[in-house]
Parts: sequence; C-alpha cells; structure tokens
Amino acid sequence: MDAYELITRNAAEVVTEEELEELADDPDGKRAYVGYEPSGVLHIGHMLTATKLIDLQEAGFDVTVLLADVHAYLNDKGTFAEIRETADRMQEQFIAYGLDESKTEFVLGSEFQLDEEYTLDLHAAELETTLSRAKRAMAEIARGDHAKVSQMVYPLMQALDIEYLDVDLAVGGLDQRKVHMLARETLPELEYDVRPALHTPIIADLSTGVGKMASSSGVTISMEDSEDDIEAKINDAYCPPTADPDPDGDGNERENPVLQLFQYHVFPRVDSVVVERPEQYGGDLEYDDYETLEADLESGELHPMDAKSALAAELNALIEPGRQQLNA
Repeated sequence: MDAYELITRNAAEVVTEEELEELADDPDGKRAYVGYEPSGVLHIGHMLTATKLIDLQEAGFDVTVLLADVHAYLNDKGTFAEIRETADRMQEQFIAYGLDESKTEFVLGSEFQLDEEYTLDLHAAELETTLSRAKRAMAEIARGDHAKVSQMVYPLMQALDIEYLDVDLAVGGLDQRKVHMLARETLPELEYDVRPALHTPIIADLSTGVGKMASSSGVTISMEDSEDDIEAKINDAYCPPTADPDPDGDGNERENPVLQLFQYHVFPRVDSVVVERPEQYGGDLEYDDYETLEADLESGELHPMDAKSALAAELNALIEPGRQQLNA
C-alpha cells in the first residue's frame, strides 16, 4: 500500500483529507504525536493508538509521545512524583509493544508546559474560548456533575501542545475529536498554524458490544493480564456471528468487539492469523487479511468460539513483551 493508505489504514476519521494527503506526499521526517496521561499500565486503548503510531513510523514519520504529567495532575491522578514514576514505566511499555525507539521521542508535559511563553499563550487561549465551548471539549475527561476548573483548562492545553511540540499531525482516539476541533479554532487566533488530525476508532465494551471499552468500567485488556486472564476475558466476550449486530433490548447500537480487535489490533501487526481447529471440524484456517475472516464468520465457516480462541492467542503474543517488561 502507498503512504496515504498506510497512514489512514483503519482510521475512523481524518481532518482534513487534503491536509493529510499533502503530508503523505513526503512523509519522511514528518512528526506525529499522541498524548497520554501517565495513569497506569498500558491498556487496549493505549495500544490501539500505538498501533497507528507504528503504521506512521513505517510510512516515514517520526513520533512524539507526550506523557502528559501536568494534564494528569490537573485531572487529579496523583502527585507529580507518582505521575512521573508511572510515566517512566509507560515509556518502557510502549517500546516493548513495538514502537521504534530510534524514531520515538518521549516528552513530559512539564518540560515545556510550565514555561512563561506557554503559560501566556494558555491565558490568551482562555480569553478566546467561551465557557460553553470549553465544556464541550472537556466532556471526555470530566464526567458527572463535579467537573473542576482544572479540567476546563485541560483541552486548551491539548490544543497548545500541538504547536509547542512542533508536530505535523495530531493522532488520538475518536473521543479526542472535540479537542482537535478546538485546536483548529484556537490556534489561528494565536497566529499559529492548524495541523491535520487522525482519529482511531473506539472499541466497544467487550461484554456487551455497547459503548466504549474502558479501563474505568467494565472489562478491558491490559499488559498486566496473564495469558489465562486474556483467554478468560475473550472467551466471555460478546461475539455474534456478524460484524453488524442488532441493537440490544434497550435500542443501543452494538458492535462486535472480537472482530474490532482483529481488525484494529491484530491484522495491522501480523502477516496472517491461524485459527486452530480439530480435523473433525474442518482443520485449521489461515487468514491473510481481516476481510476474509469477517466473511467466514458471517457465512458460518468460522465459529465464534474458534475466532475467540485465535484472538486470545494473538493478543497474548502482542502483549507478552510488555508483560515481561512489567515483571522484570
């Protein structure tokens, strides 16, 4: 595939296509970034955007990973000492997961977000942003009725990070869309250029297929999980024999999270997937692409439990280097 196809593979959204096409014409040495709060062990959400970063590195990009210690502090995730200790561990986990260390720069937010120039730009952004606009952008970090003032500043800092990290492309989950749109509005007001953004999909809740898989609620998968943990979680996952399940009893739209994990986590990282089956059930199946696996599940050639077994094995292999790093 060409550079643009690799860069946009499995993306939920690109803003804008024209801007990203221009980057894809000459991607070597361009810089992409993702920001993460140092708030724990890598989980499936971190890994999904990290998989996209690996695609970008293969296309020629350098990658900046912002370990956002100031953001985490503003979001009440601990003291700076605790947060920075977590950041050090997360950096090692990202490399273990597969990021090219020679093309990856890890930056703590406190390395530049406490400087006078950044602080003055932040205040200038506050002057340009209404309360209602800031509230919309902070929706993903502040839930319920107890949002704090610090959480309203958070998305404005995310917008400024794009400028101060001197990157060409902002990457994040689709839940970061409002922040990136805020950046497109705010940065020109400060006489800074806008950058394109690429958004990765949201993996559905593993148990129900509804909503978002999240480490704060429900079942998720992380580098702390043992092989047995992963197998148990995947075996219990919602997996109807289709990529387009009917809504649940309450009318909520559903996805097939098992297929999503194959599409967005496994196939971008492996050349083929082998589904092991006894000869009496047709023998092993081998898939070189996601589309064929999905078609076989739809047709009944591939049983959901066999798909789950193969998925658990593939996820375990991807997570094993990070697990070893955690246990070192």
